[in-house]
Amino acid sequence: MSSKAQQTSDFIIQKVAPIFNKHGYYGTSMSDLVEATGLTKGAIYGNFKNKEELAFIAFRYNVERVVNKIREELSGIQSPIQQLYGLTNFYRTYKAYTIEFGGCPILNIGVDAKDQHPELLERVQEVISRLQGYITRMIQNGMDAGEIKKEINPKTYARKFFTLIEGAVFMSATMNDDSYIQEMMAHIDGIIERELAI
Repeated sequence: MSSKAQQTSDFIIQKVAPIFNKHGYYGTSMSDLVEATGLTKGAIYGNFKNKEELAFIAFRYNVERVVNKIREELSGIQSPIQQLYGLTNFYRTYKAYTIEFGGCPILNIGVDAKDQHPELLERVQEVISRLQGYITRMIQNGMDAGEIKKEINPKTYARKFFTLIEGAVFMSATMNDDSYIQEMMAHIDGIIERELAI
């Protein structure tokens, strides 16, 4: 793909990613995409095969924004257990970070795709597994570093933490009340301190 074509594709994704995130696959119309980009339908489909491909790439783009921000937040933290605390600190400001592109892409697209688009749901499931894997590795690294108890199961705690995080994100978004996420991050910090830390 030429540089100009790549720039056009990048421009389209940047413009349409928040729309797919807010309205979902079926809730996003072609006219929404045309309006957001200022391009014709033909120009958009000259860069992408169809709406489905566009939705997949838009989801990946939104997720990478979140993942890259987490990496950035944790990059200066050497201690694995402190990285876990860094993760909860990130989610304390998650709503403010994601508001400009429509909220949590995992939650939004996961709920939207659940009964409507199996392939898109599969992409969401892959991302969830990937993020749980990051947390699992943080816990395992903490065990290897002598910061976390050897007897705990890293995968079980990673699943628990991610479930508590996404549940709190859902409640905060649905109830328009940030206290759900704040209280749950404090709860996770308590679990780290009481059940994981040596």
